[in-house]
Amino acid sequence: MSILSRHLIRQHAGPFVFALGALTGLMLLHQVARRIGDLVGKGLPWGVIIEVFALSIPFIVAMTLPMTVLVAVLYATSRLAGDSELTALRAGGVSLWRILRPLLLAGVVLTLVAFAFTDHILPRTNHRLRTLYSDIARKKPTFTIKEQVINEFKGGRLFLRAATIDPATYLMRDLAIYDLSDQDRKRVIYADSGYLAITEDQEDAYLTLFSGVMHDFDRQDPAMFQVSSFQRDLVRIEGVGNELRRTISSDTYKGEREMSICEMENALANARRNERLAARRAEATRLTGLYSLVGLPPAQPDTQVATGAGSVYCQALRSWASWLLPPTLAAQEPQRPTSVRSFPLPREQRARITRGLPPGLRASELRSYEDRARMARTSSAHFLVEIHKKYAMAAACLIFVLVGVPIAIRFPRGGLGFVIGMSLGIFAIYYVGLIGGESLADRLVVPPSIMWAPNALFLVAGVILLRRSRSAGTAPPLHGLRAWLLGRRAESAR
Repeated sequence: MSILSRHLIRQHAGPFVFALGALTGLMLLHQVARRIGDLVGKGLPWGVIIEVFALSIPFIVAMTLPMTVLVAVLYATSRLAGDSELTALRAGGVSLWRILRPLLLAGVVLTLVAFAFTDHILPRTNHRLRTLYSDIARKKPTFTIKEQVINEFKGGRLFLRAATIDPATYLMRDLAIYDLSDQDRKRVIYADSGYLAITEDQEDAYLTLFSGVMHDFDRQDPAMFQVSSFQRDLVRIEGVGNELRRTISSDTYKGEREMSICEMENALANARRNERLAARRAEATRLTGLYSLVGLPPAQPDTQVATGAGSVYCQALRSWASWLLPPTLAAQEPQRPTSVRSFPLPREQRARITRGLPPGLRASELRSYEDRARMARTSSAHFLVEIHKKYAMAAACLIFVLVGVPIAIRFPRGGLGFVIGMSLGIFAIYYVGLIGGESLADRLVVPPSIMWAPNALFLVAGVILLRRSRSAGTAPPLHGLRAWLLGRRAESAR
């Protein structure tokens, strides 16, 4: 590495470390201020509380790392331009590309580091943090019940709303309880008042309700609706202990943000396979209804769906893992009979095949297959959005180098206020585009590749600004943003 490259990287290293620590610390303090009350009210040990905030740091770092690159480039490059160091280098025959090259190489390194961090470390910490939050939610739920809010009393199965709550006696007024624990029936209970109590072993909770009414719905039969009133009723809720029980080893469910790219590609392949199978079965159901009218055998869908080998990145990881890990034995799948084709067959064989099948088109079965295909398509979009977002946010480290250098050269003495203001403006545009694209792609309005739109926008802007900086030569240093605006106003006045 040449002396010039070392000097440029050294000038950017200090602001980068400071900005990373400052931005991460500010966002972590926001998390602490927002959640410390609920965690302390649960009676948790300080080790668990520290673990919660420690597991929040990787997610914060993944968000602040591209921001840090832009802040460091704007601050260091504008300071070099303000001290006329860049002017001296350009006057000595050093091209803008030669100045930009070490910064681009550093941006590539940071892009690789950010990608490895978000693909291998962040999913594990997100999974551990989500599991820890679930464990905390099951501990002493009475401390988290709030007035005029639908409280999740037992994860996804029982919800409670109360108009007023006496914190001393836990007397609640105007109660509504939504019981979704039964898959076939749904129950809603309204009560004038009630008491909440926990057993001595701190394992179960009891709700004593007064003067209420109970509504029962049958999910399988929408026409079934039952109403019953009561003067006093006792509702038992099991498994709401006061002790923190860790389930990190037994919780195997993972959401999109708790998976690596290769895990999401496997889930994406399964979702696409389910979508194609559902579409084929829906088409076979339509054809079966038509064929039955003319005495033809039912159409059988082809259940053989070819899946791709995955991206080059995942293939490389699997090949490297084969050298490091022992091979896994694969279970053999049973042989399945070949599907029946939808062309006329001999009478005896046709009678044997069609025996027992309902004639005509089954509309409910057709709608079921179409709903499955739509749900699988939505799930595929979610996985694709997360995959593109991982790549795009890592590449933002390099994109912000291309954008920050020409802007800093254009405003050499903008100062700290210019760095903060410009950074906030670029961050707002980038993340609004990222979040808006994610929302539209999840609803299947736009393709998942829309996640690259903010990167493409700033890449084009950076290339245009670099070309102008290179063709314009070394501009004399301006005395801040105010002088530049005054100069622009004078030019327009002429």
